[in-house]
Amino acid sequence: MDGFVKVNSADNVAVAINDIEKETAFLDGVCARSDIPRGHKIALEDISAGAPIIRYGTTLGYAARNIRKGEWVNESMLKLPPTPDVTRMTFSAMAGWDFPHTPPKTTFEGYRNPKGGFAGTRNILAITTTVQCVAGVLNIAVDRIRREILPRYPNVDAVVPINHAYGCGVAIDAPDAAIPIRAIKNLMDNPNFGGEIMVVALGCEKLTADRILGEEDNNRDNVIVLQELEGLEAMIGAISKMAESKLKRLNERKRETLPLSELCIGAQCGGSDSFSGITANLAVGFASDLLVKAGATMLFSEVTEVRDAVHILAERCVSREVCKKLADEMRWYDDYLEKGRVDRSANPTPGNKKGGLSNIVEKAMGSIAKSGTAPIVEALSPGEKPERRGLIFAATPASDFVCGTMQLASGITLQVFTTGRGTPYGLAAAPVIKVSSRTSLKRTWKDLIDIDAGTIATGESSIEKKGMELFDYIIRAASGEVMPAAEKYGIANDICIFNPAPIT
Repeated sequence: MDGFVKVNSADNVAVAINDIEKETAFLDGVCARSDIPRGHKIALEDISAGAPIIRYGTTLGYAARNIRKGEWVNESMLKLPPTPDVTRMTFSAMAGWDFPHTPPKTTFEGYRNPKGGFAGTRNILAITTTVQCVAGVLNIAVDRIRREILPRYPNVDAVVPINHAYGCGVAIDAPDAAIPIRAIKNLMDNPNFGGEIMVVALGCEKLTADRILGEEDNNRDNVIVLQELEGLEAMIGAISKMAESKLKRLNERKRETLPLSELCIGAQCGGSDSFSGITANLAVGFASDLLVKAGATMLFSEVTEVRDAVHILAERCVSREVCKKLADEMRWYDDYLEKGRVDRSANPTPGNKKGGLSNIVEKAMGSIAKSGTAPIVEALSPGEKPERRGLIFAATPASDFVCGTMQLASGITLQVFTTGRGTPYGLAAAPVIKVSSRTSLKRTWKDLIDIDAGTIATGESSIEKKGMELFDYIIRAASGEVMPAAEKYGIANDICIFNPAPIT
């Protein structure tokens, strides 16, 4: 249908590729009854009040009133359907999955992890804080280290402070406190940090070093306590001296050819629009399938943005145990939202809706496209580390910067981020590849978008071609051959640990 994208033969709405003027006629006898903004839906048939509105072959909601053929269908016209029941999900074990395309590469140039497990894509000194109180001092020290010490160690890419808002004034022994503590502990072990541990503590906080370090690592070679030092210059000197000892060892790291089975990548979307699920996310899904077939591990996340499609994901779980863990994570998050007297419908932003996403169901159906078609081999709680290789669901909030932080804690060393509305989001601890769902965004933000997937909607490219292009870019970025825009310009969001536990 010229001017519109219809995803599934069962759909009774389609999405406008460009702004459509009133009375514009299309195939199948559809004529726009009003101006329809780009990315928004048009009714392909008369839809009675209470009847399902279908996109992706899925009921997005029920018509709040009679809708005429050719009418603009927006969020005010949909009543949200019930949440899928996670107690009745089935799985198929997917033992016979075989992606029909051959990965063009099965290796990358990475940094072997001295602790084993996934390899690094960057060589970074990370300095972890136990409490927000020390962030001001650490930031001064890091600035001095970057200017005066780092240039002597050319094989080290960066020095990154792991500042966060946790550590004191918190119910440290509350059950949900395990989530932020686990995240901080696992962040230190990210493969991009080369096994070097460096912690700056205050001395009176609740998150003491022994809560995030094993006995063998909790020593003066790795931990600085500011209250034991005499003034700011002594603090800066101690941090700088310890940092240099770590930089010397990191500087010895070298890239080497490694199998893709040692690569762990995250996928996330932010500032999404209605094109995200038909261009950018599908390209990521294709690249994800290639990577998984080549042995790599892919993490996708964002609980509220998969919640309404979780029954579809369940069918791709490899075992009853994985399906149950997936359901458990959904239930936990349902309860978490209920405590705040909200539900998953609080997710879509005004920008999402302006971009044509009417509700969370439509957003979820587009979001899961990032996961491709591979079997789901594991489901993780927030900030948990994977125990398997392949496609993994890592439960996180949908908030971009919280999701990014928690994926880092789970061990990603590179992230692919899709956007339709545009966001300058980035991570200091791992490169972020930005993929646009619309060509117009790439034109507007030509120096911030790495890959334009908008050409899929216009027919200038295909999902396969764009997925192959993204796969190649991922390997080159992981190997240090290219630097994504966010990394090039030093754009990075704050570390935001997910903390559902009480603050006292």
